[in-house]
Amino acid sequence: MKKPNRKNRREFLKKSGLVGSMMLLPTISSSCSSKLLKKGENRVVKNSKLKTIKSGFEGNLMKDGEFQNLYGGSGRKSLWEVAKWKFSLNPQKESEEYKLKVIKNSAVLKEKEDYICWLGHASFLIQIDGKKILTDPCLTNPPTVDRLTELPFDIEEIEPDYLLISHGHYDHLDSDSIEKFDNAMALIPLNMSKLVKGMNRTIKTQEAGWYQKYDIDEKFEIFFLPSYHWHKRTPFDTDKVLWGSYVIKTKGKTLYFAGDTAYSKHFKDIGTLFDSIDIAMLPIGAYSPRYFMKDNHMNPEDALNASKDLKVKKIIPMHFGTFDLTDEPLGEPEQIFRDIGREANIKFLDIGEMMLV
Repeated sequence: MKKPNRKNRREFLKKSGLVGSMMLLPTISSSCSSKLLKKGENRVVKNSKLKTIKSGFEGNLMKDGEFQNLYGGSGRKSLWEVAKWKFSLNPQKESEEYKLKVIKNSAVLKEKEDYICWLGHASFLIQIDGKKILTDPCLTNPPTVDRLTELPFDIEEIEPDYLLISHGHYDHLDSDSIEKFDNAMALIPLNMSKLVKGMNRTIKTQEAGWYQKYDIDEKFEIFFLPSYHWHKRTPFDTDKVLWGSYVIKTKGKTLYFAGDTAYSKHFKDIGTLFDSIDIAMLPIGAYSPRYFMKDNHMNPEDALNASKDLKVKKIIPMHFGTFDLTDEPLGEPEQIFRDIGREANIKFLDIGEMMLV
């Protein structure tokens, strides 16, 4: 069967008006792991080879082959619900120009110290002990939405050692990005290996369930933790791949990457496992209209509450300005978060800006 033309699919979806919204629409893609539970089977699953750090947590619940959101109702929407929203009037239609600043600086890639560099949306390049860690790699145009910012350097220059992929939505896992990262090690959620390897067969994978520690031969540690979200890339794989967040723990710092998430009790649950979070990368955008997005994404107020639950010392905002996914104006998340977070330690990074950690 001839592979569908990606450009033609994108143009059709864009012309239809059904764009954005966390890539809610089904499109053709690689499927996830075939080792799934059959209809009627309910049980908990985890990677038995990895250490579980939360006492009494037996694993992630699956019902009828689908992972369950333990922190509230699923944020997934039907095609009809997406269409109804996308074809309705937007009361917040943007009237002002807003564009994220991009710093063209490939010198970041030669830096010897530990750092965090924002590449836009939920993609960060994090260097720890000389190893490069790339989060939620979506550095091109996903199938149904255009990237509004440039990159600070070419994708081919990045050469990450590790990929941390919080979930499978198109704006967080992009095949055109993944195919550039030969031989990287992907530390991923349960049941994601086949999906990632379908994009690049050279990538090595290690799957984890919530509250599990990845087995890596490094001085730093990486943990997979909960989030309030869901999975879908095709009409047939809804919630068959897990979703989550990450902690990177070094000898001197604890870093938290929230992935994609709504606000819920999981932040307090994570906060009880770590004395404090030195730096948290938290999403602040793609939240309007609230009736549609509250079970999918945090707004700035949610992000501030999450930082308090996690006992965060410094916040790096993300998930705004790179893609026009929802109804709020592109600049609104930053404006609101600056206003309500005046007493918090917030560091807005330009794309390509490096912050030493």
